[in-house]
Amino acid sequence: MTATKPAALDGIKVLDLSRVLAGPWCTQILADLGADVIKIERPGVGDDTRTWGPPFIKDADGNDTDQASYFTACNRNKRSVTVDMATPDGQALLKQMAAQADIVVENFKTGGLKQYGLDHESLRAANPRLIYCSVTGFGHDGPYAERAGYDLMIQAMTGMMSITGRPDGEPGGGPLRVGVALTDLFTGVYASTAILAALQVRDRTGEGQHIDMALLDVGMAILANQASAFLNTGKAPQRQGNTHPSLAPYQDFPTLDGSMLLAIGNNGQFARFCEAAGHAEWAADARFASNTLRVKHRGVLIPMMEELTRTRSTADWVALLEDKAVPCGPINDIAQAFDDAQVKSRGLAVTLPRDADDGIASITGVASPLRLTATPPVLRHAPPALGQHTREVLAEFGIDGARFDALRAAGVV
Repeated sequence: MTATKPAALDGIKVLDLSRVLAGPWCTQILADLGADVIKIERPGVGDDTRTWGPPFIKDADGNDTDQASYFTACNRNKRSVTVDMATPDGQALLKQMAAQADIVVENFKTGGLKQYGLDHESLRAANPRLIYCSVTGFGHDGPYAERAGYDLMIQAMTGMMSITGRPDGEPGGGPLRVGVALTDLFTGVYASTAILAALQVRDRTGEGQHIDMALLDVGMAILANQASAFLNTGKAPQRQGNTHPSLAPYQDFPTLDGSMLLAIGNNGQFARFCEAAGHAEWAADARFASNTLRVKHRGVLIPMMEELTRTRSTADWVALLEDKAVPCGPINDIAQAFDDAQVKSRGLAVTLPRDADDGIASITGVASPLRLTATPPVLRHAPPALGQHTREVLAEFGIDGARFDALRAAGVV
């Protein structure tokens, strides 16, 4: 929704030195909750993702611009300021801003900001209340601390790809990455959670702290039940396509006109499915009497179900089961997902006007999933053009017109 009353993080100022996805995803969450997020970018270049296209944002006439849509996914509600941190004047500017900030988020390599005096210890000396969140591939200690980390690499190293995809013996078998940069995204979510916890601690103690977020740590954590299975049995889980290692039937099924998804998680759901489908005897079969038994005998059960599911269309199955409390749905592409009645009802596509005089009238993105009744997320800014707010923001930090013009002439901003 648009800003009409104080948001949850009103008055919190965030200096965002991060690029690409994990850090910006974190700061967009904070921005949606009302924090003033100032995105620092390289003059003339900006965040790497500004050029990660195609696809590109279209102008008012429907033509491609040179601005990639990737950037817009994680930079809503931020103000863009260009500063060259490699220059002494740029470093002085950023230190001045950090001294007045509540939070700094950065994703440089370990030790990468120390040369500029923008590391945690340097900035904390001037601002003990500062919460400083570092996002790296492997953390600040250990044998891999100096390595750069990327989502795809982390998905491979943590075993995520080993459990994603079809088994080797099936057509199309082999390890696969998840279709979005899952580790980056979860790192952003975990980072924002840690920052909110640190704000709560600061309210009690008056002191900020350093947060060390590593993609590797997050990648291992989000293995969830699969990691738990290994750690408690010693047996590494394997790929099994769309089936579930612990539930059955819980997978895709062929239909008369395509495919559908059944997610049956308990005996009552299974019995209701069998009754609705005209095979109540399956629920009474001793081989299928419990979830554990259905998993054990899935080799018998699933082919029987597949023969049945092919006799109706996906829409017919959904209509048959939706009032029976049996989880069933279509397998949509993204266009179909945004056309879904529930997605539309929840207002999950949000268009914001862009006032940057660059030919882009508006940008559409996905709404925040955070639904707070008293302090809901706010929509203030479309993803910004490069440096769109530089003069405005620096004026707020005490940079007068003459000094700004000198900095601009020197290429610092």
